[in-house]
Amino acid sequence: MRTLIGGLAITSAFVLAGCDSAVGIPNDEPVAIAATSTTPPAAVPSTPGTTLPPATSSAAPSVGPVAELPAAVQRWAADLKTSTVAQLQAKCWTIAPRNVADMYADEQPILAALAQPGTATQDTITWKSRTTTVAVDRAALATGYACPRVASGGTDIEYNDADARHTVRRYLARFVGAPLDAADKEGTYPLVCKATPATWDPTGTGKTTAAPLANNPGKLTGATKFADQEISSEGLRGDYIAVNVPVTNSSGTTQTRTFTLTDGPQGYCIGDVSP
Repeated sequence: MRTLIGGLAITSAFVLAGCDSAVGIPNDEPVAIAATSTTPPAAVPSTPGTTLPPATSSAAPSVGPVAELPAAVQRWAADLKTSTVAQLQAKCWTIAPRNVADMYADEQPILAALAQPGTATQDTITWKSRTTTVAVDRAALATGYACPRVASGGTDIEYNDADARHTVRRYLARFVGAPLDAADKEGTYPLVCKATPATWDPTGTGKTTAAPLANNPGKLTGATKFADQEISSEGLRGDYIAVNVPVTNSSGTTQTRTFTLTDGPQGYCIGDVSP
């Protein structure tokens, strides 16, 4: 499933390594840490051929059609028209910065899709036009500001290697006391795979178990820093991926840790850390 974001092909059959800046993975670096702020509701300026419905509450039906745009998505759509890429990356810190730049590059097709009726499932709300798919996690509506994922050309919403690396970056940033946003906590934004259902099987043995990290959440207690510019990733079997990061503990010892992740309807989760 790590193949397409916003219509851009991403290769994952090889290791992506190096620093995440000018000489490494472009635009994959984290945004600057900033205090949490609340973006006030704003009306999206009208554009020719695109009229968005008025903002409503963030609530949506459990399943079925969604006639009006939830307020949390309306706030993001307003910013899409007025903000720079860097500003959108800062506001959409749950998404890998390079993917924010790729997915939000062309605002008109996105706004046109959002002007269509949406469809709600248990996990997501999706809006589609002939050329663009826009989807937001239902859980994000409760935060008051929902950054959607975008795909073009009739493709489905999928997650890529940059998402996996960013998941690990956020997880480690929490551990060392410098989360990308003050609101980035496990209770609100879970990054660890749940213990149930017990479907963990990265080596394909056919014997599934609970994700090991779910039963040992404090495994990295004592970590003081990590080498963000040295994060690398490598595709494994099926929907699993390995992310390698040098991590330093309180005694000053640095050791490369391998995080194993799997992806699902709401993105990557971390199931194990070794050694």
